[in-house]
Amino acid sequence: MATIDFSKKDIVMLAPLAGYTDLPFRSVAKEFGADVTISEMISSNALKYHSTRTFKMIEKSPLESPYIVQIAGSDIDVIKEAVLILNDFDGIDGIDLNCGCPVPKIVSQNSGSSLLTDLPQMSRIIETIKKYSNKEYTSVKSRLGFNEKIAVDIAKSVESAGADFITFHGRTRAGKYKAPIDYTPIKEAKEAVSIPVIANGDITSLEIAQHVREYTGCDGIMIGRGAVGNPWIFYQLKHNLKTIEKDKIREIVLRHYDLMFEFYVDKGVSIFRKHLHTYSKGFPAASEFRDKINRISDYAHLREVISQFFSS
Repeated sequence: MATIDFSKKDIVMLAPLAGYTDLPFRSVAKEFGADVTISEMISSNALKYHSTRTFKMIEKSPLESPYIVQIAGSDIDVIKEAVLILNDFDGIDGIDLNCGCPVPKIVSQNSGSSLLTDLPQMSRIIETIKKYSNKEYTSVKSRLGFNEKIAVDIAKSVESAGADFITFHGRTRAGKYKAPIDYTPIKEAKEAVSIPVIANGDITSLEIAQHVREYTGCDGIMIGRGAVGNPWIFYQLKHNLKTIEKDKIREIVLRHYDLMFEFYVDKGVSIFRKHLHTYSKGFPAASEFRDKINRISDYAHLREVISQFFSS
């Protein structure tokens, strides 16, 4: 199994992001600089019932190593079944427990960030994953707390339960995605435990990444929404670049498009439009470009239009 060298202190991970971090997106992130990729959040119940769609979401690119699958759930028995199913999948290097999702549907199922209201139950779930998993890593992605910031308590519980590392998003569940990001609790958690701590939240540039590393003393950073419309951030971090050449942006966009077509075939053309809408923001004539691509369904034609737009 692939290992993560946390001693480097410059680890960059792609966060799980529903609707975005599918195999093509993860492949692009990995190819252009991400050290670790993580699947979209996977329902432990869906795994238990052998959902075909869920198994498709778990598929990985040969490039993805190390590769971690994130699961969500709160029922110990279901979690155990999900882990045993994942044990049969080769190429998975770790299982991550979602303790951060703020979406009401997930919270109402006592999953995601809801687990932060019951740290003993969270610990039991982590212990179950650790006990039954045959993967290299058991990890947790967490918010700072549900309503209050209790990152140190969470980190200590996660460490005691046997997890190998933890990632903190710098907001509580109550803060959703709008509250000001707070890296101080991440710094405090890092100082309180011996397992690696990864910082996540609003990391959108080389300068911010450098600040977060220096301020928190974290063992790595994780980027999610900061990579949407901006996957070249991984290239910038890998090569220590404050800006990126337009030719490289075009290369990355076209690579993503080609991978989408390989994975989804003809459906990939229409799915990719949402990415093009974000990739084109800030470019001249972006509005006209978005209007034009919405009418194109042919793979080769759209590829030509993309290449021309990002070359102008």
